[in-house]
Amino acid sequence: MTTTPGADAEGAAVSPPGRLAYLLALAIVVVDQVSKYWVLDVFQLPDRGRVQVLGPFHLSFVQNEGVSFGLFRGEAEWIRWALCAFSLAVALGLAIWARRAERRITGLAVGLVMGGAIGNLIDRARFGWVVDFLDFTDLKFIWVFNVADSAISVGVALLVLESLFLPAKAPAT
Repeated sequence: MTTTPGADAEGAAVSPPGRLAYLLALAIVVVDQVSKYWVLDVFQLPDRGRVQVLGPFHLSFVQNEGVSFGLFRGEAEWIRWALCAFSLAVALGLAIWARRAERRITGLAVGLVMGGAIGNLIDRARFGWVVDFLDFTDLKFIWVFNVADSAISVGVALLVLESLFLPAKAPAT
């Protein structure tokens, strides 16, 4: 089976927003993993310690064994691998969606979420937990998070805004 340049295995061309999504996802994974390397191996934040950066912003080292807000935290090893499998399924589903994306905002949003899911998946597979370090807890309504979490949050917000404010594309006839 042969494919044309810019086409996937089935021969369908990857849309320009899809290419944007893939490149953005790769960039998010790289920035996320480099920042976590810096926190763990270069800066060496003390476990559960805080370093003030500016105003309410601190750097903290937290081993998040759950997902958002520590949900699904557990000691059982199967939970870790179930969360890995879920993250992988989400990333693969988003990769398929990205390939067919028609809007630039869709590619942007899907790329952010896909990159964030992969970044946290790498941590969970490597360590059994996710490295969180961006600490705004002095604001009382924001928890400790990381670059991947930020990308996921912004990407989901963009998808919600797109669905609320942009008209649905008419199907091709």
